[in-house]
Amino acid sequence: MELEHVGIAVNSLEQSVPVFEKLLGTTCYKTETVESEQVRTAFLSGGPVKLELIQAASPGHSLSRFLEKRGEGIHHIAFEVADIRAEMRRLEAEGFELLDREPKPGADDRLICFLHPKSVHGVLIELCQRLPA
Repeated sequence: MELEHVGIAVNSLEQSVPVFEKLLGTTCYKTETVESEQVRTAFLSGGPVKLELIQAASPGHSLSRFLEKRGEGIHHIAFEVADIRAEMRRLEAEGFELLDREPKPGADDRLICFLHPKSVHGVLIELCQRLPA
């Protein structure tokens, strides 16, 4: 497993992207809407680990509730894995609770799966595997 990105929940990509571009001295290299998660994302790279800014695409979404409860800030930590299904089986056998039974399409050309924060000391963990080109 390798750290792939840190997800940051934001109220507005339009307001947040310029702030992080200035901070990192780089530009946003990709924005997209992820239908399976009902979010809009923007990716920035300031080194070996990327930042994913995430905005809820619809009101009432779990990310909207997260923002209402906690405000903007770190939402999840994502780890790149070679075989997401094998890693899901391994982690479940180790006692971690999966939020997803099957991997689903995610942002930045990846399959994704989340682990429940209660099984990882309050941290939402995302597993991601690059889709073949």
